[in-house]
Amino acid sequence: MMGFRRGRRPLHYVVPLGVGALAGALGVAAYTTRELNGPVRRTWRDDFTFSPFEVQVDFEPVSFRTDDGVTLRGWWFTRPASDRVIVGCTGHRGTKQDLLGIGSGLWRAGSNVLLFDYRGCGESDTAPLSVGHNEQADLRAAVGFARERLPGGRIGIVGYSMGGALAILTAATDPSVRAVVTDCAYASLREVVAHAYRRRRVPAQLLALTDLLNQWRHGYSLAALRPVDVVGAIAPRPILIIHGGADMVTPVEQGRQLYAAAGEPKELWIVPDVPHCGAYFADRRGYVERVAAFFDRALTGGAGAVAR
Repeated sequence: MMGFRRGRRPLHYVVPLGVGALAGALGVAAYTTRELNGPVRRTWRDDFTFSPFEVQVDFEPVSFRTDDGVTLRGWWFTRPASDRVIVGCTGHRGTKQDLLGIGSGLWRAGSNVLLFDYRGCGESDTAPLSVGHNEQADLRAAVGFARERLPGGRIGIVGYSMGGALAILTAATDPSVRAVVTDCAYASLREVVAHAYRRRRVPAQLLALTDLLNQWRHGYSLAALRPVDVVGAIAPRPILIIHGGADMVTPVEQGRQLYAAAGEPKELWIVPDVPHCGAYFADRRGYVERVAAFFDRALTGGAGAVAR
């Protein structure tokens, strides 16, 4: 065997294999952190999208600033006779157009609605985005805008995927949010990334490396984003937790964990055989009616009241 002893490998073979494995591990970690935090690339098609005009909603363009100086832009769906406003939160890298269906449905059900673009997305200012860390400032600013626009109004939040996690994180510390609806929200970001690694047969040991790289490059730990740890603080304000039974992105167990940790009053609606954020599309009318009825109960009278 070329003069080598049986059962031994030459050093110049072993070292490259070790370097190659390390490079591969770093590559996986770097790819993951870029997928979580990488910028949204705009194209000319982004200027040719649906707006509230297509769904015949009375609206006006609005803008507001975050506490770290980022200008966000959105739409205010106007219901002058209503003292309720629902703030809609899209998923990761989403835009306000994604919520035209539920937004127009809740507007027709009698609420003012605010839809907006996160930092680095849609029409909002370019700024480093993340998967729920930086965007907490965006939702705080949106809720603040709703309070100023409708003083004394009753505020609810409906959030999808990352937006659902933001809704929980924000409502847990802001008593002006009187009700929350989440759809396929994560309970723990680290567990969701671990689930994605298992599906792709990526070694579990790489999760720690990914977390370290994410902290170094983007300033936050995956383990820091755990809505399950704070969802209980929303009580006694009501929460409706929706999840697709066939969600392969954020497993349905994440929704069950959130429900178990939440305080009363709480509702869990698992839609069988539905993928990530697919419940709306499975039955648009039924979905809008159920969410609108929840907000109607939660934001009217004692159900939506907050102890002062």
